[in-house]
Amino acid sequence: MTIDLSDMVNVRYLVTDVEASIDFYTRYFGFTVRTSAAPAFADVTRGHLRLLLSGPASSAGRPMPDGTKPGPGGWNRIHLIVEDIDAEVARLREAGMRFRSDIVSGPGGKQIVLDDPSGNPVELFQPAGQ
Repeated sequence: MTIDLSDMVNVRYLVTDVEASIDFYTRYFGFTVRTSAAPAFADVTRGHLRLLLSGPASSAGRPMPDGTKPGPGGWNRIHLIVEDIDAEVARLREAGMRFRSDIVSGPGGKQIVLDDPSGNPVELFQPAGQ
C-alpha cells in the first residue's frame, strides 16, 4: 500500500550518520526505508510518520546566512506509542541504547526518552490503562 505524502506527518532530524540512523529506526522501531541517498539523506516511514534523516552533506545541513550550522539534538522529539514500556526499555538497554531519563509515570501514562545514534531524542510512551 502506497501512502500519499500529503497524508504523512513529516519530521526532519539532522543526523551525523544517515546509514546508522536508517539501521536504528528500521531495526529497533519497525520503520521502512522509503528512499535512501546516503550518506546525504534518507527517509523512513512508520504508519503515517515520515522521518527525514538529513546528514551533514544534505541541503538541510548547510550553514545559515550567519554561519550557524544546523545539527542534531535538542528536546523536540518523535513520540512512539508502545504497549509494554518496561519490555521495550529492557530490549533497548540490552542493545546498548542511551536513555536520557528513567521511566516517568503521570496521569496520562508512562514515558522515557532515549537518543538515536546522532543524539536526537525519541520518546517511548505507554498510555495509562495499558
